[in-house]
Amino acid sequence: MSNNNEPTFTPADSASPMPADTDAAAGIDLQARLAELEARHAEVSDAYLRAKAEAENTRRRADDEISKARKYAVESFADSLLPVKDSLEAAIAMPAATPEQMLEGVHATLRQLVSALERNKVLEISPATGAKFDPHQHQAISVVPATQEPNTVVAVLQKGYLIADRVLRPALVTVAASP
Repeated sequence: MSNNNEPTFTPADSASPMPADTDAAAGIDLQARLAELEARHAEVSDAYLRAKAEAENTRRRADDEISKARKYAVESFADSLLPVKDSLEAAIAMPAATPEQMLEGVHATLRQLVSALERNKVLEISPATGAKFDPHQHQAISVVPATQEPNTVVAVLQKGYLIADRVLRPALVTVAASP
């Protein structure tokens, strides 16, 4: 054994990692993590762009459908009125028809028209005499003294119409006055 004050090197000292090795390993881990995050970012960005494009396509398709619905909404209604027009033209083409035949034809044509309106949810508002006045469906043209209950319909001057549940035209009515 020598007695000099020099440090001795033992194999146990070489087992501990060197700081340079730790930095290199950490650098490799960071680079791997960075590559992983960049790949994930690319996936998410791609998914976002696809979702955005799909949303835009869906909006465009919906706009097209709305446009078509507006453009052709009246198609069914017009189609149901064509037989009425045909009947009127047939009546005009019969100049030798008797008044009774013409009246019968007018009644048949009116039935066709009423049927076409009902198929398209256009319904009459024709309140009975004595019915309670409804300002949502009736328009009072005049108020007259009457023996019936006040604020009830005395007479219908013109029928009104509903389309679905919406008033297309209110019924024009005369209403009983309060005594």
